[in-house]
Amino acid sequence: MAYSPHTPEDRARMLAAIGVASVDELFADIPESLRSSGLSLPAPDSEAELTHRLQALAQRNRVDLVSFLGAGAYRHFIPPVVDQMLLRSEFYTAYTPYQPEISQGTLQTIYEYQSLMAELTGLDVVSASHYDGATATAEAALMTCRATSRDRVLVSRSVHPHYRQTICTYFAGASLVSDEIPLVADGPAAGTTDLAALERMLADAEHPVAGVVAANPSFLGLLEPMAEIGRLAHAAGALFVSVVEPVSLAVLATPGEYRADIAAGDGQPLGIPLAYGGPYLGILACREALVRGIPGRLVGMTTDIDGKRAFVMTLRAREQDIRREKASSNICTNQALCALSASIYVAALGPHGLRDVAALGAARAAELEAALAAAGVPRLHSGPYLNEFAVRADDAAGVHARLLERGILAGLPLARVEPGDPALRDALLVCATEVTTAAEIAAFAGAIGEEVAR
Repeated sequence: MAYSPHTPEDRARMLAAIGVASVDELFADIPESLRSSGLSLPAPDSEAELTHRLQALAQRNRVDLVSFLGAGAYRHFIPPVVDQMLLRSEFYTAYTPYQPEISQGTLQTIYEYQSLMAELTGLDVVSASHYDGATATAEAALMTCRATSRDRVLVSRSVHPHYRQTICTYFAGASLVSDEIPLVADGPAAGTTDLAALERMLADAEHPVAGVVAANPSFLGLLEPMAEIGRLAHAAGALFVSVVEPVSLAVLATPGEYRADIAAGDGQPLGIPLAYGGPYLGILACREALVRGIPGRLVGMTTDIDGKRAFVMTLRAREQDIRREKASSNICTNQALCALSASIYVAALGPHGLRDVAALGAARAAELEAALAAAGVPRLHSGPYLNEFAVRADDAAGVHARLLERGILAGLPLARVEPGDPALRDALLVCATEVTTAAEIAAFAGAIGEEVAR
């Protein structure tokens, strides 16, 4: 039953006040074919019948695949303590913590998340409540424009294509410019950011650059010369944004160590399961000098009137959510449950455990590289990587489809996401983590070897 407190007379007076004859006139600009209509629903089922129907739908999902897919979302072992803690009612049903007097627990969990991510990235300040890595990266790019009063950002093609597309969408609405830095075409540095091209683009005095955005590891899995990219950006008066994969920070240099101004990334690898693309968690961190320009929620620690430790949202009013274009961000969701998941995961593993996860993934990837090379599927690039890399295979899309029929998810055909790059036309992006087994690697290498030998 529909609920509305307005009587027909109420609605008639409102329509008369705005000068239209009917509610339908309010939607006249929307083509009739796109307007909602009545729902065509089947007859109701009993509980048993509904359960059977849902089970049949669930069985259409493939959960038996041997997976080597990464490309921004990664399989990791999640200790049972993570889910057990998340199921506690005070966390699972918590809402946005506007009132600190009744939200101390939720505020503290966000504060702990911020503290852990600050230690992981090596930067001073971390905000919460970002949707995913793509939106966090776009917000980071916008930060550089606000901080420098410039309107142009350079984004390396080493950054995930979905992230680059999200930046373009954000910038189009704000009348800002996003230009792509090409990758090196050949030689030992092939596939990484072209530093010479970056230097030329930064030297354009008529179009000063607000920020430079690069990823490490890159979308292609390669390790980028982040310190040199940052040096070039800073020499031109631009800020440097590092797009990171958080588990890798346990073994690679942190954004703070190579003097990045801002770091962004997706927190999914930190205890958040793969689930149709979300919900995930956007990580956004920065130097203290930029704290007043960072979007999202910031939780600070203080003392109450009794001198006891207390937590509050800080440097940000509730009205921030409704200021629209005047706001530093329109992000107003509460991603605290995903942030808590990341916090529990990191705390459960500790620094040595997280380092083991990264190192074991790298070891598994080295085994995968050797097995695929022996099967006639070599790496596409020769530069260093961590646990993800591209391989060359004739008819990569066809090989991928046939292996899927054999129960193997052979990574990602790169032509799907980079259709304009001929160098990636016959390439697969493959990944291994600590949960990848030797048996899975052997099965993949054997099957793809048979396919490419056809």
